[in-house]
Amino acid sequence: MTHKLIPFLCALLPMAVSAQTIYRCTDANGGVLISSSRVDKNCQAIAVDPHNTLPAPKARASSTPTPASFPRVQDDTQKARDNDRRHILEQELSGEQKRLDQAKKDLADQEARRATPEQLGPYRDRIAQHERNLQAIQKELGNLR
Repeated sequence: MTHKLIPFLCALLPMAVSAQTIYRCTDANGGVLISSSRVDKNCQAIAVDPHNTLPAPKARASSTPTPASFPRVQDDTQKARDNDRRHILEQELSGEQKRLDQAKKDLADQEARRATPEQLGPYRDRIAQHERNLQAIQKELGNLR
């Protein structure tokens, strides 16, 4: 029992450093629960630290400056690359929108055939996947300069 508990307590050590009290709770069946809050009266505090004793990390400048001989991209070259990326993402967005529309049409066709909910599941999953893809592409487009 203690051999299983020791690695678990070691995993909880970082939480103890973050100024929290850790409780070990034992239920009526003998099960052990480790928690950051007292669940019931059978809980015992095993790690109490009222203040964070770790100092704040020091802010420091870049430890390795970019060498003067490091290749640099010209502004016009970078703008052309950014434009190419935008164009590619817009094409992907258009294609993904078409695939979403087709997936919705396929689902409507299956619903018209009175398919069972189990049969409709994959069609709904496809729609959800295409919607997630659209959101990801739109996020990438939003991140462009």
